[in-house]
Amino acid sequence: MAFQGRHLTGKVAWVTGSSRGIGKVVAAQLASAGATVAVHGTTPLSARTFNEGESLQAVADAIAKEHGVSTLPVHGDLTDETVVQRITAEIRQAYGHIDILVNCAGGDIGAKGIQGPLAGKPERNDAVSISVTDIHSVLNRNLLTCILCCREVAPEMMERRSGKIVNFGSIAGLTGLTTGAIYATAKAAVHEYTRCLATQLKPFNVAVNAVAPGNTVTPRWLASRDTTPDMLVKDGTLARYGWPEEVARVTEFLVSDAASYVSGQIWRIDGGDQCWPG
Repeated sequence: MAFQGRHLTGKVAWVTGSSRGIGKVVAAQLASAGATVAVHGTTPLSARTFNEGESLQAVADAIAKEHGVSTLPVHGDLTDETVVQRITAEIRQAYGHIDILVNCAGGDIGAKGIQGPLAGKPERNDAVSISVTDIHSVLNRNLLTCILCCREVAPEMMERRSGKIVNFGSIAGLTGLTTGAIYATAKAAVHEYTRCLATQLKPFNVAVNAVAPGNTVTPRWLASRDTTPDMLVKDGTLARYGWPEEVARVTEFLVSDAASYVSGQIWRIDGGDQCWPG
């Protein structure tokens, strides 16, 4: 999905979880299309965790320099409503409004955080044995952050009768799993919340969609599992892992005028791994 020119010029985008991983690439993709971007990390140094940047500020500065746009680094724990309110206020103070919200923050990360074994995956990661603290961590990190950010940003979009929201689900939320069960549950809930929000915002001309990536290569993803070397190719076959730029291009489409009549949909980005109705 290639676009001509800087078709997002004049738009302000907030991409949560964009100090590293897929979110970082999404932020850069929207910036390449001319968008002003608020780059978010949990802490000012969260980009260092998997060596994806020296700091949140450095990531934001690099995106601004490469694409010739204004960027704003913002940080904080998005499971805290007061933090979400503070960050949105910072973005509005800098740019006046938010046209695009991309809820990328998340991950199958338990209470120990990404410093834990397997880059933070819960130790007992099934539907029965997972600890209650890990359940809260995974649900809050994936579902609550999405809801809180949407609740804070959607009202101004409704008032302006203009806006785009993209939530990050997962193909894990579209099938049954023996491991990663609570993550799958959280992402399934993100999908349903997306549909509910899209239905509510339809009369206000605000589109809400979700992307559901499959296995996508990022530094944390590589640190969290064994991989198949033959699947680490970038072309010539769809029997491979995905790459962040492939997710970012679909996200760009969904926040563009090209998707003006698309809302309430869950977009799988998995190379055809799941070929059944969602």
